[in-house]
Amino acid sequence: MPAARAAASPSASAPSPPTSRATVWIISAGVFVVNLDLFIVNVAVPALGDAFDGTSLASLSWVLNAYAIVFAALLVVAGRLADRYGHRLGFLLGLAVFTVASALCALAPGVGWLVAARALQAAGAAALMPTSLALLLVNTPAERRPRAIRSWAAIGGIAAGLGPVVGGVLVEADWRWVFLVNVPVGVIGLLMGARLLPDARPHREGPFPDLVGAVLLTLAIGALALALVKADAWGWSSPRVLVALVATAVLAAGFWTRSARHPAPVVELPMLRTPVFATATLAALLFTVAFAAMLLTSVLWCQQVWGYSAIRTGLAVAPGPLVVPVLAVLSGPVVRRLGAGRTAAVGCLLFAAGLAWWAVALGTAPGYASDFLPGMLVTGIGVGLALPTLVGAAAAALPPTRFATGSAVTTMARQTGSVLGVALMVTLLGAPDGPGEALDAFRHGWWAAAATAVLAAVAALTLRRPGAASDPA
Repeated sequence: MPAARAAASPSASAPSPPTSRATVWIISAGVFVVNLDLFIVNVAVPALGDAFDGTSLASLSWVLNAYAIVFAALLVVAGRLADRYGHRLGFLLGLAVFTVASALCALAPGVGWLVAARALQAAGAAALMPTSLALLLVNTPAERRPRAIRSWAAIGGIAAGLGPVVGGVLVEADWRWVFLVNVPVGVIGLLMGARLLPDARPHREGPFPDLVGAVLLTLAIGALALALVKADAWGWSSPRVLVALVATAVLAAGFWTRSARHPAPVVELPMLRTPVFATATLAALLFTVAFAAMLLTSVLWCQQVWGYSAIRTGLAVAPGPLVVPVLAVLSGPVVRRLGAGRTAAVGCLLFAAGLAWWAVALGTAPGYASDFLPGMLVTGIGVGLALPTLVGAAAAALPPTRFATGSAVTTMARQTGSVLGVALMVTLLGAPDGPGEALDAFRHGWWAAAATAVLAAVAALTLRRPGAASDPA
């Protein structure tokens, strides 16, 4: 896959130091805007509902889910295509698509347009992310690659910390700036990248990636999200929900069959027979269900129940994400002492405790410092301990030649978890009438998310601790 093969390519000459630094900045800028966009858009959801004539949360959820579904389905395929045709080309094409789609999002006259543009944005992100890591590793000496990977991963944490605040500021001006902010960064990245990014020889040997499998996966996740999002309005026993659930099962079975038989599948099933990789990926999926639920409900609670402005909501939410990159960097000794499984389990349980705190402490009368902030900080600590540890454990369980593919599969599982978390919250929150009903609905949502985080902790505890393979620092 991109990282391993490009790193080993004999034709990938080492760039000069100035070019090397420029490459890192270009790659970082692309990865930053992709990650920033995830957190900015969450803050903008209430503003989108107001802008589009009070559109329901169920409809608005597709602004989030369309992105996550397409990103999940195309991530591995985009990485394989970049292997064949070049990582530089893949990165620049992904950045170009992401930039154009961001402009289309800003021009959206309605929710349908915005959802379609978000799907296109996700296609660009799917091409950009795996190629960014490959280009970074090509550009880095072998002895410095572990540090480069941690730095690459930390960009997402920094974007997570800044995203709510930046999103709040932009939404106060106009929700369209949430997407327009990506355009100048993308244009500058394209102009500089075309001149400065290294261009290793592409590897065109091997089978073409399974595009049909990617379509089946997209439809399967979309059908499941549709069933969950509409279950409250249609009823769990309604024919439409049942049809969506049956379609999910049929499409998932077709995807599994394709993955078992295709020479270049979206998911390489033999990797799932690696116990540490499979367990860490499952735990990451479950944890991301809870994380996506927390992120959406925290924004909706602040704006819709407490009446906070977008910028005040961003500032209220920011302390949790800001804790994440700090703990991600400093948690190495904890992982070495406790092992990846127990470290991740502690993180999952702390995250669940933060959600439980909200379910018990929060009331309709605003009490930020005493009621909201403690839960946000504890969930941030939980994310910082759990998520980087699980992702690292999954990657370290595979041989170096499968690192990029394994990372893509883990990311795909996390995006799937994000879709399920948003859909679950939409169903549980429903359309409450008045502050009392809203409080009950949010409490149900937080307890459900906490229970999912506990399940992630149980999965994490099954990770073995034989040595470095499962205990990445």
